[in-house]
Amino acid sequence: MQFHLNQAVEVLAQTPDVLNAMLRRKSAGWLNCRRTPESFSQIDVLGHLIHAEMTDWIPRLRMILETQDGRAFDPFDRFAFQTIVAGRSIGELLDEFAQLRRQSLETFRDLGIEESQFGLPGLHPDLGPVTLENLLATWVVHDLGHIAQVVKTMAGEYRDAVGPWRAYITILD
Repeated sequence: MQFHLNQAVEVLAQTPDVLNAMLRRKSAGWLNCRRTPESFSQIDVLGHLIHAEMTDWIPRLRMILETQDGRAFDPFDRFAFQTIVAGRSIGELLDEFAQLRRQSLETFRDLGIEESQFGLPGLHPDLGPVTLENLLATWVVHDLGHIAQVVKTMAGEYRDAVGPWRAYITILD
């Protein structure tokens, strides 16, 4: 599938609702489970998404529009979410993410991005040259990847409990 802006916005707009449906009113066991000790928990994923919403997508989009590849994006700290999630409930975090995403999409709409701008260049600090289209597509895939991560992590909690059905449950492998 080629990148289409309206399809991208569909995913971006619905991600907060998807996470809300999956995580609100879940017990601490579901919210804090991890695939490995180093992996993100569901709360960590949400904090990471909040941090990205505040520091990554729209700031990088603006940088492409304003300076193009004249200056590299600020590096993204994947673990800066820890202060965001500390001592906060899942409901507070879900509400904050939904609000931040609404603001991001409103800002995005106000910028009036058009297909003719998709090729505008940006400069990633590690990856080098990127385009505005690459950034927008990555925003969508980043959301989908973390939704998949949450689902896979939660499913993995019952890996042994499914018994012999494990042979049929592909998400567990």
